[in-house]
Amino acid sequence: MLVACAHGTRNPTGRRLIAELALAARALRPGLRTTAAFVDVQPPTVVDVVRGLADTATPAVVVPLLLSGGYHVHVDIAGAVAAHPQAVAARPLGPDPRLAAVLTDRLAGAGADPRDPLTAIVLAAAGSSDPRSVQDVEDTADLLQRSWAGPVTTGYGSAAQPPVAGAVTAARRAGAEQVVVAAYLLAPGHFHDKLQDAGADSVTAPLLPDERIAAVLLDRYDAALTTVPA
Repeated sequence: MLVACAHGTRNPTGRRLIAELALAARALRPGLRTTAAFVDVQPPTVVDVVRGLADTATPAVVVPLLLSGGYHVHVDIAGAVAAHPQAVAARPLGPDPRLAAVLTDRLAGAGADPRDPLTAIVLAAAGSSDPRSVQDVEDTADLLQRSWAGPVTTGYGSAAQPPVAGAVTAARRAGAEQVVVAAYLLAPGHFHDKLQDAGADSVTAPLLPDERIAAVLLDRYDAALTTVPA
């Protein structure tokens, strides 16, 4: 069983896109059994889902539908699978070159020119106090930088530094004529709404929908599947 574990959101479009991501994975892998779980905001919780699978002795791979490894991955999800002898956790979706490619497409859709050295990109993530999560976001910025002549920096919605608005201001002070925020978020919701007030010239759409993300999800599942105890 693939347990697709998302953060959770009250945004109806965000909920729909996350549900469609799991459906896209099943379309790419006919016969794959999937179920949904969440670490916050909406039920069912990953703890309850994994406990239910343990009660029926159903092996499970929990794939974090998260873009970096922070508290939710290393505490919430790790704690849930620790209570099930036939469950394992996959690594989060990011960093991955395919996510950087989706970001590049979103930036092009927002009118950003990858050849313009005076267009700065601020990669905006939700944020975490876990340094492993921050490093994952920085690694994604490095992947994105390979496709952009202008500087690519990072900003965060909470917990980590600098905040997105601060990163936008710093980019302008460094000489950027245009600053575009690349939303490193799977779907619309609270953090994406806040990006509109960061002072950038434009803000990209979130990563979903995109079939490449479903392919990343399946790769994470396949890599973890080999470690599920018999």
